[in-house]
Amino acid sequence: MTDLVVNEIFHSIQGESTHAGRPCVFVRLTYCNLRCTWCDTAYAFEEGSPMSVEAILARVKSFGCPLVEVTGGEPLAQEGVHGLFRALCDAGFEVLVETGGSLDISGIDRRARRIVDFKCPGSGMEKKNLWSNVGSLTSRDEVKFVIADRADFDWAAGKMREHGLDRICTVLMSVVFGQLEPVELARWILDEGTNARFQLQAHKYIWEPSARGV
Repeated sequence: MTDLVVNEIFHSIQGESTHAGRPCVFVRLTYCNLRCTWCDTAYAFEEGSPMSVEAILARVKSFGCPLVEVTGGEPLAQEGVHGLFRALCDAGFEVLVETGGSLDISGIDRRARRIVDFKCPGSGMEKKNLWSNVGSLTSRDEVKFVIADRADFDWAAGKMREHGLDRICTVLMSVVFGQLEPVELARWILDEGTNARFQLQAHKYIWEPSARGV
C-alpha cells in the first residue's frame, strides 16, 4: 500500500463542523493544490514525512478516541489516501474527511462523512470549485463556506440556492478569523433568512490562533 506524506497527527478538540466541541484525532496530510489568500495551514504545503497506512492507524489508535478527521492541506491530493479512509472505517472509527471542494469526492468511502469546503471569491480560488461534487453529497455530509466579506456571503447564499445545498445536507458558514467580525456574519444570516449553520473556529479561541497541533 502506498505511503502517505503526513504533516502531523494530534489529539485535540474539534473546532468546526457539526462535530465542534468533540475530542478528535486529526491526521493532517501534506500538500495542497490550492493557495487560498487566508490559509491558516500553509505549513502543510511542503512539510511532512512518509508514513504507511498501518503506522498512521496505529498512531490514531494510540489516542483512544473514536472520532478522527483526515484533513490537510488537501487530503485527496495524495495517491493512496482512499486506503487510509478504508482502514480507519474498517477499524470502527467515526471518520470525517475535510476537502477543499476542488477534487472529486465520489471515491471517498461512503462510511466517512465528507466536509466539502467550497471556496468563496475572497479566497482567490473560486474558479477551482468542482461543482459536480454536489451530485455526490448525501445528508451525512456537510458543506462549508469561509466568509471574508459581504460579497462572499452573497455569493455563498447564491450558491446555496442555485444547488439546493441546504436541502441536501448541513451548510456551514464561518468567518475568516481576524478579517471579518463574527457578529457581522451572524447578522447577515439572520437578516437574509439563510438556512446555514453559523460556526466559529473554536480551537482558535481555546488556544493561541497560530498554534499548531491543536
